[in-house]
Amino acid sequence: MTLVRWNPLREIERWEPFPEMGIIRQQMDRLFEQLLPPDGGEKIGLTFIPPAEIAETDSDLKLKVEIPGLDAKDLNVEVTPESVSISGERKSETTTEAEGMTRSEFRYGKFQRIIALPAVVDNERVMAEYKNGILHLTIPKAESEKHRAVKVSLG
Repeated sequence: MTLVRWNPLREIERWEPFPEMGIIRQQMDRLFEQLLPPDGGEKIGLTFIPPAEIAETDSDLKLKVEIPGLDAKDLNVEVTPESVSISGERKSETTTEAEGMTRSEFRYGKFQRIIALPAVVDNERVMAEYKNGILHLTIPKAESEKHRAVKVSLG
């Protein structure tokens, strides 16, 4: 009979996290390739998402969206009782440089932003102003939202 030395770790399979990390990285790269335009050729996908601020008062919601470099005619704003959809397109300007290389870090192309609203609103009475690259929307709340009471159970 042969004696075999007992090794408690012999049956444990070693886990290598790095191949799984590579798969996650490839998936993230594919996601960013879909959202950001490639360096050359046709620019597809979303090029930027404009940042927004929303403030709530008793009677209305105040929404500010930063969209610099566009004219008001290039924006499409739609308000439903539950959300605001803002879309548009920033067209690229073609410039050539006689000497050296021109660098542009601006984002061009179509964009869309849908913002869910924290209250039901009266979308028939929205007031909008676009000035200095900032879109200001004053969105009145629906009458049913203003007088809504929520019952809280204590146990």
